[in-house]
Amino acid sequence: MKGTFSPTSTSSGPWHSPVLDYQPLGRVLVAAGALNRLGETARGLGASRVLLVTDPGLAQTGHPQRATQSLVEAGIHTATFDGVKENPTEREVNAGVEFARHNAVDCIVAVGGGSSMDCAKGINFILTNGGRMADYRGHGKATKPMLPSIGVPTTSGTGSEAQSYALITDSSSHMKMACGDKKAAFRVSILDPELTLSQPKMVTAVTGIDAIAHAVESLVSTKANPFSQMYSLAAWKHLEPNFETVLRDPNHLAARAEMQIGSHFAGMAIEAAMLGVCHSCSNPLTAHYGLTHGVAIGIMLPHVIRFNAPVAGELYRQLGTDPETLAKRIAALVRAAGLPTRLQECGVSESILQLMAVEANEQWTARFNPRVVDEAEILSIYQAAW
Repeated sequence: MKGTFSPTSTSSGPWHSPVLDYQPLGRVLVAAGALNRLGETARGLGASRVLLVTDPGLAQTGHPQRATQSLVEAGIHTATFDGVKENPTEREVNAGVEFARHNAVDCIVAVGGGSSMDCAKGINFILTNGGRMADYRGHGKATKPMLPSIGVPTTSGTGSEAQSYALITDSSSHMKMACGDKKAAFRVSILDPELTLSQPKMVTAVTGIDAIAHAVESLVSTKANPFSQMYSLAAWKHLEPNFETVLRDPNHLAARAEMQIGSHFAGMAIEAAMLGVCHSCSNPLTAHYGLTHGVAIGIMLPHVIRFNAPVAGELYRQLGTDPETLAKRIAALVRAAGLPTRLQECGVSESILQLMAVEANEQWTARFNPRVVDEAEILSIYQAAW
């Protein structure tokens, strides 16, 4: 399903369109201080024993402790699993599953960034349906009900709380597996911009660039549709004007709220459509060089926009600019964030570009790029970014 829907018959005849089956995922609670409502929200889902999934570094912010307090005050037994690592693998998922079984939980709450969200969804898959994460690669492969869950993002980037997919890294290949099921989606997302005030500047930078890329890539995905494009455009309108503000003034709560809402809209756009080759190119960079996802995305996105311009130019113009100006604007935002703009700056060897092109071409998001790609085209994008 491409770009926008258009009539396939004359104006006097019936209007036909591709089939669009859109299912909004869940409730969204947005407010400064909304974390304090976590306990009552979980109780509303019937929770009595909650697994709280978070990462160890977040403890210094006090967010997991506040989440626990809210849950306990609602009379809910809470067990905290803080074994989440960046780009979680099946090892972290399996450790969380064992911990959850030991505590006989009936609800899962994720507090943290995209890694915590993904790990929580991964735990839900295995805890309720068994098997291995690789069994759920793709979409809709869970045959049994899953536990109700709540997502509380502390960053404005992945939009994972708005999606039914868990991105779990294969520990042997270091490539990400996308495991999706509507049952894995969070029943409730709590967006509390106060939680994002604690982000270090680098986290604000890389997650913000990632969210912006989600808005831009989903807009032109071959699966884009009126619902996804509405979210893509809304995401851009919230993110682009506020990104530089939160970099300059980290305590600007209104801008933080705009970024968080924009990130969520971008996540909804991904869920209703898909991404493209920019995300395909970023994964091998993370696998081979350990580049933070947002850093890799920031380098690649301007060159992907230029590559897609011949077929997606009109869609890009919905963002209020032409493709070349858009590419330059993205590059300017990357520079404002203090992030590298060339692969050379990150120590990437030119000799590995061919191998990474092969790997990027195997990524699922490449298949939804508006301009058809193969290894040769992806290599040309890497070379332009090098």
